[in-house]
Amino acid sequence: MEKNKKKSNQKSFFFKDYNHYSSKSLSKIGLKISEDRVYLLFFVFFCLISIFSIKILAISLKESNFKNTQNYYNKIFKPIRSDIVDRNGIIIAKNIRVYNAAVKPNLIKDKKKFILKIKLLYPEINTLNIKNKIDKNKYFYLKKNISEDEKLKLWSLGEKGILFEKTQTRIYPHKNLFSHVLGQIDDDNIGISGLERSFDKQLRLNKKPLVISLDTNIQYLIREELVKFQKVFNNIGSASILMNIDNGEILSMVSLPDFDINKIKTIDDVNYINRATKGVYELGSVFKTFTLAGALNEGVVETNTLFKNLPKKISCAGRPIGEYDEKIPSDLTAEQILIRSGNIGSVRIAQKIGGEKMKNFLQNIGVLNKIEFDIDEVGVPISFRWGKCKLATASFGHGITTTLLQLAKGYSIISNGGFNLKPTLIKNEHKVEKKVRVLNEEVSKKINPILRKIVSTKEGTANFANIKGYEVGGKTGTAQKSFNGIYSKNKINTFVAVFPISKPKYILLVLLDEPKPSEDYVYHYKDGSGWKYKGTPYNTAGWTSVEIAGKIIEKIGPILAIKKIDFYDNYVVKKSN
Repeated sequence: MEKNKKKSNQKSFFFKDYNHYSSKSLSKIGLKISEDRVYLLFFVFFCLISIFSIKILAISLKESNFKNTQNYYNKIFKPIRSDIVDRNGIIIAKNIRVYNAAVKPNLIKDKKKFILKIKLLYPEINTLNIKNKIDKNKYFYLKKNISEDEKLKLWSLGEKGILFEKTQTRIYPHKNLFSHVLGQIDDDNIGISGLERSFDKQLRLNKKPLVISLDTNIQYLIREELVKFQKVFNNIGSASILMNIDNGEILSMVSLPDFDINKIKTIDDVNYINRATKGVYELGSVFKTFTLAGALNEGVVETNTLFKNLPKKISCAGRPIGEYDEKIPSDLTAEQILIRSGNIGSVRIAQKIGGEKMKNFLQNIGVLNKIEFDIDEVGVPISFRWGKCKLATASFGHGITTTLLQLAKGYSIISNGGFNLKPTLIKNEHKVEKKVRVLNEEVSKKINPILRKIVSTKEGTANFANIKGYEVGGKTGTAQKSFNGIYSKNKINTFVAVFPISKPKYILLVLLDEPKPSEDYVYHYKDGSGWKYKGTPYNTAGWTSVEIAGKIIEKIGPILAIKKIDFYDNYVVKKSN
């Protein structure tokens, strides 16, 4: 009992003792506890602030170093090039970020193991070359322009000696399609050919895309036909130009063979030249249009001027000049001479013009002198002295050279009312140049109907281009290739098409380099008879280049019509009905 009582007393004493604290004392105790808590919170807050400040300082230092690094790389690497887009905004050239894999030899622990790893990843690599570079203990590039995936593969090797630099590379989504037009760049992103070279400064400094006049869809369709017929006629090359004859905008420019522009390499093979601009050729009978146009412009003949008793052969300086078609009549008007593509008749017309005036005429329409163009790869016609024999042969396109681009310009001026124009690869949306007339307007009015008859009549040489609904006119040209003044059996076959001929809007040129006759190709006549013919009877433009041009117009005509409503309403629907 006493023990229990004692415990009870102790317990009661405790509570009693506690209860006996005054309210003042309790307040002091509570205040002390609160102050301790405040000090603790303040200390924690101070620590957090300190940590946060240190982090901010570290980040700022890191950002400063990053900015210095960026400035360093900006000095090393060229600015990203602007995009190149077609007339519809489709990207045809673009820069993307890639990596350069570099090696810092002093960070490599086991050089033999390092080389073995690299060899396993890149079996084709020259390990001896890598070893020599490592032994020199100098910073070098293992591989440039690698993708993110390739970077990860190298990174997974676990070698500290491999470093990665961010850089850029140029990609061309359409590969071969624009190779001759776009050109190439070097490893430093500097243009070395084509538009990449001629607009290099603009592409490196201007953030806006370079908008060119070419149409990707049309370019694809035309190239497709040229590639297909290359297998038919087995030609070593071909070229085409589609141009708006009002403003000089080129909608398509193709040259075969072409190449994958993403694979940067120097092509030394002369067969890879741009045949549309760089190739200089004797183009044959397409020059007969210039001869008649020059005579009309000078007023020395009219389309109905009759030339009687035209011989089948003449000679000049001991060299014979004859007719390709032995059945050609001896009495022909100037118009008929062009339709029947007469050689002797063209000589007679040129003789009425005279050498000096003929020369001036060809210069005025841009056929003889080097043409100013948007790319540097432009050929220069071979100069010569004008004489009686040169005037004679030049009248039907022999002994005189030019480029396909200049041929397009010359025909455009003759067909568009005599207005000068500058062929261009750049889309001119807002630029309106004052038209300058260099030929009499009446020349176009007289020449264009004749070009139509060459395509639409049996006497003409271009019936396979008589595509219903598009009112095509044009002229053929077949010429032997010359090497150092010696003519071979190899030919250049050319066709110039203008459409719609009653109100000319477009010009299409198709050139074949050394075509061969096809034994299996089936021709379909466009005269409504339904007649077919198997095999190429003559290796001339009328049976090769004209056939291709007709197929091209069938494919691109609807696209041009849709984009030019006036053309569609007035010439496609109307003529089809």
